[in-house]
Amino acid sequence: MDRVLDIVAPARLGARFRLLVASSWSSNLGDGMALAAGPLLVASQTDDAFLVALAATLQWLPHLLFGLHAGAFSDRHHRGRLVIAANLSRIVVLVVLVLSIVTGSVSVPIVLVALFLVATAEVFADNASATLLPMLVPRDDLPLANARIMAGFVTVNQLAGPPIGAALFAAGMAFPFVAEAVVVGFAVVLVRRISLPAHGREPAVASRIRDEIVEGLRWVRHHAAVRTLVLTIFTFNITYGAAWSVIVLYSSQRLGLGEVGFGLITTVIALGGIVGTLGYTRLTARLRLSDIMRLGLIIETLTHLGLALTTSPLVAMPIFFVFGAHAFVWGTTSSAIRQRAVPLPLQGRVGSVNTVGTFGGLVLGSLLGGALGQAYGVVAAYWFAFAGSAVLVVLIWRELRHIAHADQAMEAPTAVQGPG
Repeated sequence: MDRVLDIVAPARLGARFRLLVASSWSSNLGDGMALAAGPLLVASQTDDAFLVALAATLQWLPHLLFGLHAGAFSDRHHRGRLVIAANLSRIVVLVVLVLSIVTGSVSVPIVLVALFLVATAEVFADNASATLLPMLVPRDDLPLANARIMAGFVTVNQLAGPPIGAALFAAGMAFPFVAEAVVVGFAVVLVRRISLPAHGREPAVASRIRDEIVEGLRWVRHHAAVRTLVLTIFTFNITYGAAWSVIVLYSSQRLGLGEVGFGLITTVIALGGIVGTLGYTRLTARLRLSDIMRLGLIIETLTHLGLALTTSPLVAMPIFFVFGAHAFVWGTTSSAIRQRAVPLPLQGRVGSVNTVGTFGGLVLGSLLGGALGQAYGVVAAYWFAFAGSAVLVVLIWRELRHIAHADQAMEAPTAVQGPG
């Protein structure tokens, strides 16, 4: 048992890191159950496709509306307490939702409002939680620590959570939301046990949230490596969002997998992520983080090409598997580079800029993918994703030298942290 614990959360990273990992995994389990239970609850109340789609929209919209404010709050307030307060807010909303189900008063408006409020609380909880890692773990161990956090996301959020949520929903509509409240409550208990150092913020000075947000944006603009990361994630999520917005139709129309296709694809991607988890330490021992990023861009481009060309599930599934490993490695590496470069007092705001870029790209991409799929067929979205990614690789390739230079500077014993 001790050996398993040391693999999941190495002892050298400390007891506080183990508490953070346990809290993150627990919260991700709740999020994963909600991924399945939320849409199922909406679908149980209405057959209107627009309302069903609106439920999904309301779950990512808060990242765009409140992402920058969440970052400013993380840098302004005690981060541990912010995580606790946001998660307690989630629990309150879930309790109200459960009561509406139990009493038979649940309706589409109640469900939609509840999903929006829960997602809003998640924005603040996730942003503040992401800033805790560089406060607890030495800079050189951030890639390893991020790998363990991301492993929980892949295994319990994407792989285990949705089927558990669906099974609980089948047993009773309220059950998955009760379970989500319980595991989020457990995550709160764990965070309360973590003693946090000061995050470098000066004593409270009267300032406007807007000014603090602008400070974060300005820092990103002047730091070449982090600016490149944000631009890369934003632009590549446009092509990714275009392809993945029609993946349900791709699995049924292009691969002929029927209703089980989408679930099979998400499972294969998650399994690829687990393999990426197991091999991440070895990978970072052999390749520089900047080289991993470059390799990831090539893999993502070829993923879109392979999916555009094939109609065979036997070909597509290995592609999805490799993509899953790439997605895990990319996300972990991007977080590690950003956390190494950003001063502690700015972690929240810079992280929020990255989040807004991530979801902004997905929104634009999904709109393009839907339009292309409707006008020219599902495969058109994948050809667009391939062509767009190929062009972006050429345009961004030289800019990635900023990441390489930052990587070298951070490995140097006399490296100076701060905007470039």
